[in-house]
Amino acid sequence: MKIGVLTSGGDAPGMNAAIRAIVRVGCNRGHNVVGIRGGFQGILDRDLVELYPRSVSRMINHGGTVLTTGRSEEFRTEQGLEKAAGVLRDERFDGVIAIGGDGTMHGLHALKQHWKGQLIGIPGSIDNDIYGTEYSIGFDTAVNNALQAIDKIRDTAESFQRVFLVEVMGRHSGAIALHVGIASGASAILIPETPTDLKKIAQKIISGREAGKSSSIIIVAEGEETGGASVVGEKLSEMVGEKCRVSVLGYIQRGGNPTRYDRILATRLGVRAVEGMIAGLDGVMLGEQACEIVETPFEKTWSVKKELDKWMLSLMDELAT
Repeated sequence: MKIGVLTSGGDAPGMNAAIRAIVRVGCNRGHNVVGIRGGFQGILDRDLVELYPRSVSRMINHGGTVLTTGRSEEFRTEQGLEKAAGVLRDERFDGVIAIGGDGTMHGLHALKQHWKGQLIGIPGSIDNDIYGTEYSIGFDTAVNNALQAIDKIRDTAESFQRVFLVEVMGRHSGAIALHVGIASGASAILIPETPTDLKKIAQKIISGREAGKSSSIIIVAEGEETGGASVVGEKLSEMVGEKCRVSVLGYIQRGGNPTRYDRILATRLGVRAVEGMIAGLDGVMLGEQACEIVETPFEKTWSVKKELDKWMLSLMDELAT
């Protein structure tokens, strides 16, 4: 078989580990593996590179993606999809494995309407908002990156007895904020999935101060739903009678060496994707549920909303006192 592999959308730590697994297992089992650079646009541009076991040496610990990534406006059109299908036919690909978020699964689903080859998706997104898997590649690393930064911010918050608002990624998903909030011992989290009650948070800060609590950390998911840390900080400053400091972590969450969990998850999904390709699997994303690899049809990965763990949300409320 001739198997293509690409990464699309936002980069996520662990993508390289998945690429490595696909290449090593695919080649070792007698198949050709071809890297497609720059996401779906790489198909249109025929930006292809033959990959071998030695091509992926010493990359399992690197963040980002060696195949590079991006978003393609041309690929979103019917003409672009037909062109991509023509390239895949001309280059005699049997199947393509794509690593990315829900946009990538959308792209695979659309391509399926134009090309008869096998298509398999692997969830790679720090937001962890893809239905069909408990965790997506990159989420664990992003949470740990944010947590390390917040631990350092807390040192300053306690030294100066201040309120800090820390903005994390998650424009439409509060998964990072929720996990970081619990793991860092934050006083509150603001996420898209729940209403923002600044009066309640302000009262919590004031009550904590009266009870001898010297500092507070508030985790804010980016985006319009929460207002963002800067806007929230201005409002809270007026409500609590002191200037609240703001720290926006930004892209630091996406980079760095993937954690042990992300490397193992990426490797498992990469290996299973190759095995699935050989077995004739098509039109599904592979994910992990209860330590088992499961298959989810592309359309279901975005049509079914992935909910946050309600128990963890209630736990956050109870612990943040």
